[in-house]
Amino acid sequence: MSTTARAVHQISRPQGFPTAADFAFVAGPLPAPGPGTALVENLYLSVDPYHRESMDAEWELHTPLEGRAIGRVVTSRDPRLPVGAIVFHRHGWRTHALVRPEESRVLKPLPGVPLSAWLSVLGGTGLSAYVGLVKIAQLRPGESVFISAAAGGVGSAAGQIARLLGAGRVIGSAGSAAKVRHLVDDLGFDAAFDYHDGPVGDQLRRAAPDGIDVFLDNVGGDHLAGAIEVLRDHGRIAWCGAVAQYNGGEPPAAPRNLYDIVGKSIRLEGFLVHEYGHLQQELEDFLAPALRDGRVVPDETVVEGFDHVVDAFLGMLRGENTGKMLVRVGEG
Repeated sequence: MSTTARAVHQISRPQGFPTAADFAFVAGPLPAPGPGTALVENLYLSVDPYHRESMDAEWELHTPLEGRAIGRVVTSRDPRLPVGAIVFHRHGWRTHALVRPEESRVLKPLPGVPLSAWLSVLGGTGLSAYVGLVKIAQLRPGESVFISAAAGGVGSAAGQIARLLGAGRVIGSAGSAAKVRHLVDDLGFDAAFDYHDGPVGDQLRRAAPDGIDVFLDNVGGDHLAGAIEVLRDHGRIAWCGAVAQYNGGEPPAAPRNLYDIVGKSIRLEGFLVHEYGHLQQELEDFLAPALRDGRVVPDETVVEGFDHVVDAFLGMLRGENTGKMLVRVGEG
């Protein structure tokens, strides 16, 4: 095992789109666990859209950053975190971390399911999709659902979950022709479109001429306006994210047709996935059989090496990934 630990620090607040100059790689000696803690060597790190919002004020400068991670316990002073255990925790953006049992979770291997899935479809992205569709929008069998940013982590999980729930038609938007093909050919979407090719509302109506019942929104802005156009009366919107405004500047204006939510009796509800951690086991019970038999696949882009954590993060913000963007730090 290495005697050096490395971490990424944020060293400046970005103005608009972040750059590599906003970060620094910092090395130091391995931390020694004290009573009630364990030293974890990280194996996979998650970079997420919400990290961009955290950069503006939430994260402290010149300290290791927060992020979901999976690692192996290499030294322990707590029997609840035995050496060799694989754990989920939130001390990401570093090669090693000191964790306590109350802030981590020992993972039970699922035969046939890759370890990385605990940060994608079985992780916060999958839970976001599940909560949005099942608890917020209450998608029912036979209904039509539209998912924005459908080729991202949450979106790719949501499309597959919607299919398991019996959706009648699953439609997604993405940022390139290749991603559109991926949604339809690989992930089982009924239809998809490139939002660069024309107004979202017009493209969505062509994909769903009879309207949609549910919209899972990861974008906001023109996607929200377009979905309001096409939603049927008593439709439901589960608002998960707003990537359209994450990089500073003036946020998009409120949809011009916002009052149609009243006219159509549409229900719009936003949510934060961290308020639904109690549903983690329910998510695993729901998805594990489908993961084992191939009805659901962990859709992931995996970048190799800790040196490329910042590259992976910036690439994710530019939309260079399909599915969940992850960084592999060590061998699982």
